[in-house]
Amino acid sequence: MIATKVLSAFLLLPTNLILACLAGLFLRRIYPRLGVAVSIASLLLLAVLSSKAGALMLAAPLEERVLSLTAANTGGAQAIVILGGGRLANAPEYANSDVPNYWTLARLRYGARLQRQTGLPILVSGGMPEGSKDSEAALMAKCLRDDFAVPVKWLEGASDNTEQNAVFSAEILKRAGVNKILLVTDAVHMPRAQAMFVNAGFDVVAAPTIYLSRDRLTLLSFLPSGEGMQRSAYALHEWLGLLWYRLRSGRS
Repeated sequence: MIATKVLSAFLLLPTNLILACLAGLFLRRIYPRLGVAVSIASLLLLAVLSSKAGALMLAAPLEERVLSLTAANTGGAQAIVILGGGRLANAPEYANSDVPNYWTLARLRYGARLQRQTGLPILVSGGMPEGSKDSEAALMAKCLRDDFAVPVKWLEGASDNTEQNAVFSAEILKRAGVNKILLVTDAVHMPRAQAMFVNAGFDVVAAPTIYLSRDRLTLLSFLPSGEGMQRSAYALHEWLGLLWYRLRSGRS
């Protein structure tokens, strides 16, 4: 897990472009023009992808693959599966307990809405990839019960990644006779998540939330920002994840 995280850091923004810029500086000693070109191109690309508008180049093609859910599309689903998206550790306003981060919270909010609309039981999925005391699933279930007054029927708290989310959720839901699910996660994450849950044997109805490409653009959206960098890094992570999944599974 640690090795994977370190490798991912080198492949993802902003580390990959910083390393490319440094490589250009070293190349200047042997190939001056090439080295300068590599460094400048890296910095320009970093500036573009650090903006919300620039992040759309990576996020929009992923989100275009999944449509927002309509009431007519939920027929036949037997359960709602909500995937965890991370936590905030040691939140002082919650007695220094861990709580869902804002990505996870948005998924929970939408999952709660779907539960009220459909009456379907909920499974929450998320483990302890950073060695925390409580699983992410436990935090999510507590949030749904305490903050949204929505019950949770199943907790899958052993997974460390999306593929394990799918496999371990299947072990729980198949025993309950559940084959068709509403899958709740971010629109950027949905293509990879849906493919993995289908591979785990589910009939998946995508229920995406947080469409970054639908965000309203303003003049500030074209300026570098921390939020823009985060969006680009997230989308690039999903592209690399899709590529790796297809290489391992032999899918085209």
